[in-house]
Amino acid sequence: MPDAPDDRHAPDRSALEALVGRAVEEPALYAEALTHRSLTRGPQQQAAGPGGDPAPARSNERLEFLGDALLGAEVAEALFHRFPDKSEGALSRLRARMVSEQALARCAERLGLGPHLRMSENADRSGARHSQAVLADAFEALVGAVYLDLEAGAARSLVRKEVLAPTDVDALAQSLADGGPNYKSRLQEHVQARRPVHPAYRVAAREGPPHDRTFTVEALVEGEVQGTGTAASKKEAEQRAAREALEALRE
Repeated sequence: MPDAPDDRHAPDRSALEALVGRAVEEPALYAEALTHRSLTRGPQQQAAGPGGDPAPARSNERLEFLGDALLGAEVAEALFHRFPDKSEGALSRLRARMVSEQALARCAERLGLGPHLRMSENADRSGARHSQAVLADAFEALVGAVYLDLEAGAARSLVRKEVLAPTDVDALAQSLADGGPNYKSRLQEHVQARRPVHPAYRVAAREGPPHDRTFTVEALVEGEVQGTGTAASKKEAEQRAAREALEALRE
């Protein structure tokens, strides 16, 4: 028996425009961007798309290919100007982290793409709607659709707003340069995957003479203390506070 499509989540034009943040001209492009490959394996590919239009005969994989290239180029240009002294290798590692599957899946989650994905019932039951790989692919495809529908400027704006703006690029760059765990960066990634806020740090105490001082720092999320760290430098105390906050939030 053929696997039936799931059309409950197909967004109409107004929902598409809410996702993109501006008026769209070709809803069919976005229907394709939100179509998982499980809907292109048989008769189900004729299911209705957003606004009642016929579903595209192909999945979002071609738009994903285009969006991937656009994302890489936009992030590369931003990093090129942000870090004039970094080597090609360092910039490549930083770009790879910023457009990784995990990072793009977080972008898709912040946009709320998951509920709008069009896929077969079997794929949905298997958890594909919440898969990092599927969400990252959908975000790349969305960027490709915006580029084709609204041209380069709109696609660049989307990447800057959803990929570059929420990322503490300096902290991420420092984490990669140090080669060790950056708990501040990890805490920010954990928090921003769930809400559009930045963790904050506050020096709660300074103790000892200038040559032998210790700092106690609190890590706050939405104004609430989630972790505390004490060390001989404020930077290390922040890392310890972030680690404690991350553990507390994960629990």
